[in-house]
Amino acid sequence: MLMELKERTEEHVRIQYSKIRDPEIWAMIPMTEKTLDQAITDYRRTLLPGASSYGRTIYVDGVYVGDIWCYGIDPGETPNTMVGYCILEKALWGKGIATEALMLFLQDVTERYCLRTVGGVVYCSNMASIRVMEKNGFRKMEEFAEEGIASAYYQKEIGL
Repeated sequence: MLMELKERTEEHVRIQYSKIRDPEIWAMIPMTEKTLDQAITDYRRTLLPGASSYGRTIYVDGVYVGDIWCYGIDPGETPNTMVGYCILEKALWGKGIATEALMLFLQDVTERYCLRTVGGVVYCSNMASIRVMEKNGFRKMEEFAEEGIASAYYQKEIGL
């Protein structure tokens, strides 16, 4: 399988919005519910100079299969961001795509934003996502409840 990260477009946002509503996918990701218009507005903000978020699409063998993004980009004294990802094609879950996508994305955003740390929140029940984080060098920093769901914050230090 050939995995690539590509530029996001408004059409990707529309596809993601539709596919992420699948109950099995939605149950895996700690995201705030948004309307399609809100999702498109958020995407358009990522295109503005000085945007605090940045995303790419995940393609496998030339087919769009998911998204990966960072948000809350803080270029301050200790540059950092938060990361999220989602494989929208359930038939591809467990194939290492998210792990490879995160590895490539971390290289991109680390150079782009001169990051020192990257964090991510996962549901404690989402063992696949926890493995993706750990395989990419993230360590669990704390556990907490996110809207009543057991969650964990993972962090990776870069260049320290």
